[in-house]
Amino acid sequence: MLKYITAVLLVLLTMSAPAQQREDGIITGLGSDKKIIALTFDACETKTPSYFDEKILSFLINNKIPAAIFLSGKFAVRNESRIKQLLKYNFLEFENHSLNHIQHSEKLSDLDFTKELKGNETVIKNITGRHTRFFRFPAGNYNKQKVKLCRDNGYEVVHWTFASGDPDKNISAKKLISWVNYKTKPGSILIFHINGRGYRTGEALPVIISRLKKLGYSFVKLEDVI
Repeated sequence: MLKYITAVLLVLLTMSAPAQQREDGIITGLGSDKKIIALTFDACETKTPSYFDEKILSFLINNKIPAAIFLSGKFAVRNESRIKQLLKYNFLEFENHSLNHIQHSEKLSDLDFTKELKGNETVIKNITGRHTRFFRFPAGNYNKQKVKLCRDNGYEVVHWTFASGDPDKNISAKKLISWVNYKTKPGSILIFHINGRGYRTGEALPVIISRLKKLGYSFVKLEDVI
């Protein structure tokens, strides 16, 4: 009964959420004054083989924390079997982070950029059996024309409300916890890395989530509120 009541309350919260916060047509916040947060992770690979950070995954799964994981094509192919195992968890969603994670994909021709977009859609669809709805530019680098191309192809571009800084090898778990909890506001979209490049995220995330929950925050999937 408690789970049912919680689910109903969450639906009511998300149904009442106003229009998303946007910058240049990119969603950077949920636009809500309710205490809801979207937790997102980048899972990308360039030259170095990358795998899921299992400490982060275990925490999300054990605590049933809704999250969106933005997959690059190379990462998705390398981690195909693990992604398939994760499909049974309906609080996780997989979204598009480009095929090859080219840092300045905004400089590509329209044709090459579309290949990055649609090529990764095909990769993820073949693994998950699901279409992706949201796109995130590698490194957050974009221009208005490439945002338009995303929208013309049926995508909403989703970035983040503020950078967590978790790829910084010099940031401590304590500083990461302090920064994220200080910056988070109602409707925030949080970004971390789940590909081994969130060097202190596995240590910091349980504390961050615990503190935010104590402040009355709930976590939602992007697909449920956008």
